[in-house]
Amino acid sequence: MIQPESFGGKEVPVFLVQKRSIKSVILRRFFGKMLRAGVLCIAILVVCLLIGKSFFGSYIWYGTESMYPLLHWISENQEIFVAGMFLAGLLGIGIFYWISLLNYFQEVMDAMEELAGDGKRISLRPQLREVEEHMNEVKMQIHRNEQMAKEAEQRKNDLVVYLAHDLKTPLTSVIGYLTLLKEEQMISPGLRDKYLAISLEKAERLEDLINEFFEITRFNMTHLELEMSAISLDRMLEQIVYEFHPMLKEKGLGCGLTVEPDHIKICCDPDKMQRVFDNLLRNAVLYSDEGSRIEVRVKGMGKQVRIRVENFGATIPKEKLERVFEQFYRLDSARQSRTGGAGLGLAIAKEIVRLHHGSIWAESKEGRTVFTVELPLSS
Repeated sequence: MIQPESFGGKEVPVFLVQKRSIKSVILRRFFGKMLRAGVLCIAILVVCLLIGKSFFGSYIWYGTESMYPLLHWISENQEIFVAGMFLAGLLGIGIFYWISLLNYFQEVMDAMEELAGDGKRISLRPQLREVEEHMNEVKMQIHRNEQMAKEAEQRKNDLVVYLAHDLKTPLTSVIGYLTLLKEEQMISPGLRDKYLAISLEKAERLEDLINEFFEITRFNMTHLELEMSAISLDRMLEQIVYEFHPMLKEKGLGCGLTVEPDHIKICCDPDKMQRVFDNLLRNAVLYSDEGSRIEVRVKGMGKQVRIRVENFGATIPKEKLERVFEQFYRLDSARQSRTGGAGLGLAIAKEIVRLHHGSIWAESKEGRTVFTVELPLSS
């Protein structure tokens, strides 16, 4: 899809903004040429009048010549003659350039139909070179947006197929173990507890997969709106880290939180911002080596605050690192993991940070991966 841009206080599609820009370029060039032609016309008239006066003034006139009345009238009414000739010249120039303008617009309108076509470059006359470059940039952007939309749609479809296939495994296990519990009347208490524990685990996995389907639907159907309030950033992070203790313990991970200075306040939507840090910490837990440590560092930097979530695990290749914030994109190891998500967490986190006028990026080198968020501090 073509992303909207701001124009006149409203959001309009890119191609409409570019269309107006092309129109302004043509009109600016058109009126510029008309103005220059008008000035040149005046200069030529003045020069011709001076040359004519000098040339015809050297002759002795008797008043009987056929040209005498006309030249005498011009000599007596020089201002009227110059004004009349200027208006006539301007009319001729206007008609000429108006026809040229119509031809320009017709050529541009024909080229506009090629914007959504194949990758062939648009070619216009030399006078419209700037417009040609402008339109080719628009065409390339449209092509890139279409490719990105197709890739995102394909990733979503692949993910839905993957989730639908994976729904069968836990569901089959739950039905199987519950059937055994129903049919085996003389089963031992220990074995019964084991079957119930496995059924519960598979049912929880089934719930996670269903939640991923809902996550995909919510991301596509809702628009994120912020409800801003001032909060203590360190308190929020302390609570999030505390809530992750069971997950950290399960994988044998440690987690440290460092805040400099204390009691940093930001103005944000608390629920949305909590989701950002929850996604980052969950991502760190998922990709950390067992027994390693996750570090969350917060540092005030003038009018901004920087939050870094660092974990140690497999290095993310550069080509994959650049795509981790794309919708439905998941690393291969996430697809193989039972805790792998729908590939929306980081995409949603990036959108939330953007709406808060902040920035987010990732770095990965020598087994160390760092996600960094920068946000404006509350005044």
